[in-house]
Amino acid sequence: MREFIADYAQERFGDRWHVNPEQSVLLRSGERTIPKQVQVWANEGTNQTVQLLHGCSLFIYKAAKLLPSSPVQDCGGLRLVELPAALVAASRTLFVQHAMAARIALGSLPDASDLLRTLLDGPHPSVAGRLAGGFRAIGRAALADEIVGAMRRAGHGLSEVNPFEKPLPTLLPGGRPESPYMQRLRLMWAEMRESVIAASPQAPGAPKNIDALLKDVEARYVTDAYHSLSIEGYRVTATLIEKIRDGNWNPDGDEKDRATRDAMAARGYFETHNLVKDDLVRVIKGENAGTVFRQALPRWYQALFSPSVQAGILKASDLAGYRNDQVFIRGALHVPLSKEVVRDCMPVLFELLEAETEPQVRAVLGHFHFAYIHPYMDGNGRLARFLMNLMLVPAGYVWTVIPVERRTEYVNALEEASSFANISPLATFIADLAKAQAKEPLPRPAQ
Repeated sequence: MREFIADYAQERFGDRWHVNPEQSVLLRSGERTIPKQVQVWANEGTNQTVQLLHGCSLFIYKAAKLLPSSPVQDCGGLRLVELPAALVAASRTLFVQHAMAARIALGSLPDASDLLRTLLDGPHPSVAGRLAGGFRAIGRAALADEIVGAMRRAGHGLSEVNPFEKPLPTLLPGGRPESPYMQRLRLMWAEMRESVIAASPQAPGAPKNIDALLKDVEARYVTDAYHSLSIEGYRVTATLIEKIRDGNWNPDGDEKDRATRDAMAARGYFETHNLVKDDLVRVIKGENAGTVFRQALPRWYQALFSPSVQAGILKASDLAGYRNDQVFIRGALHVPLSKEVVRDCMPVLFELLEAETEPQVRAVLGHFHFAYIHPYMDGNGRLARFLMNLMLVPAGYVWTVIPVERRTEYVNALEEASSFANISPLATFIADLAKAQAKEPLPRPAQ
């Protein structure tokens, strides 16, 4: 949709157009969900609505004057208003309806120079008071004082007001990040964690008998592998999973066991599961769960796909690491981060996991943030579920299986969190599964 709108507007108006100020702030702040209606300003606009697919539309506003803008390739080539001009032109509702985007935008400006230039040329005393109040609310008092002082010295009366209706959450960990995407991850974590805590039962506590724990995890393995692989579209059976686990798999002598995509996926899942069990023990013995995951992730990913490389299904370079191309999720409104941004954001995820004190928050938000970043071309769902259980099991929760029969509910909950910042459905979904499976494990799948 983004690319289509950019091409359409460029062909129709040349460079004489841009997305409206509010949506420019939203997209420049790292928002990956395209609005259902994109509003474009153009000198030659006709205030018309162009209907698009899937209930989306494009509104072309006839603008008397365009603002400074530039095409942003990470947003499909859409022309976005430069951030200082967009913040000045945006209405106060931006801070109410899109508080996270407004906070990120204010936090992304290196200084107040360009913003002040626009404010003083206006002049815009009421906007200056709003922006000064916004800077002070996010902890950038020096910029707030600079705006207030400059406007007053220029002879403009100014009343500073905080444009945010609700208190802003504290970032975990602190410090202003280098990009809007990194700050957005931290803000989402900070805003979502209380909802996860409210939806989740209290952690039972670290298990005392590690051998009994590992025996229980192993007893749930066949069911877990079947459902996790089936969610991703692989056609596996309990028999195949057991043969691979028990060492009775014979791809050279049995035609049914030959190197197929499904069999290789099952083999990779088994090898990764064994690594995860070792990492569970490390966390139970006191290592930081986030640090363990930081160290383990490359090994997990390589184990997940090395059988497919050895069978010639994938290239050896596919084991190299984070993806080197854009991915899209079928049916989702949001677009996963660009390949460049992935490399910035994965360290933030590790930091958040390392700093978080509540295991259920690490499990749910770790799972969600990993899926949101989508660091690999394939395997993201399986790795996110392994991550979830690495955080759950050492805290006394059971190894929790997401059933393939509830795939639609699961995917919808992830979409609700990704596109609408509502983590409650996913938190409740995982909590209910964990409680139910603590009482009775899912039955072994049919052959």
